[in-house]
Amino acid sequence: MTLQAKLDAFKADFKAGKPPYNAPADIHPVMERATAELIASGAVSHALKVGDTAPLFTLKDPEGQPVSSADQLAQGPLVLTFYRGVWCPYCNMELQALQAFLPVIQDAGASLLAISPQIAANSRKSQRINELQFPILSDSRNDVAAAFGLRFELPPYLIELYKNLRNDLPTFNDDPAWTLPMPARYVIGQNGVIRYAEVNPDYTQRPEPEAMLDALRG
Repeated sequence: MTLQAKLDAFKADFKAGKPPYNAPADIHPVMERATAELIASGAVSHALKVGDTAPLFTLKDPEGQPVSSADQLAQGPLVLTFYRGVWCPYCNMELQALQAFLPVIQDAGASLLAISPQIAANSRKSQRINELQFPILSDSRNDVAAAFGLRFELPPYLIELYKNLRNDLPTFNDDPAWTLPMPARYVIGQNGVIRYAEVNPDYTQRPEPEAMLDALRG
């Protein structure tokens, strides 16, 4: 089953309120409204694209050790995935798919980094529950996401919904701002130029890992 097929199956079960989700039916129109408004805003047009130069950054891994994109690029191409957090099931399924694809990435001489606004403890949880063998970096205040053109603010009505669902982003991220990155995946060449870019304001849609094969091998 493809990654998107798994995401679609989860979405169908979630909307149907099947156990263990038991999600209230009235939350779905609110989430869908927020996604539709983000798409309509044109925010995705501000995200970095193929041919752009990727900004350099240094972020900390779950053990507090700094990881530099410049150091990673000195060793080979770099794959970046920006995701929302351990609380997002769509993100977790994507991370699992990337973990399964990791040998292909490494065979191409590339490395893989995941970037999230969450604190280190939540990144450790992400690594544990998804059995990841690549680093998750904490992007405080979504600053690196902003440099890639991915950061956006949640609308007030969605903030209220998240609060009611106990999805407390300020606690998860140690940041009072209610911001998230649009899910994105990049392949960056050793010269710092983006070879592959896939950004989607609809968090339920994610590209297959295989979609970046040509960029990895390029």
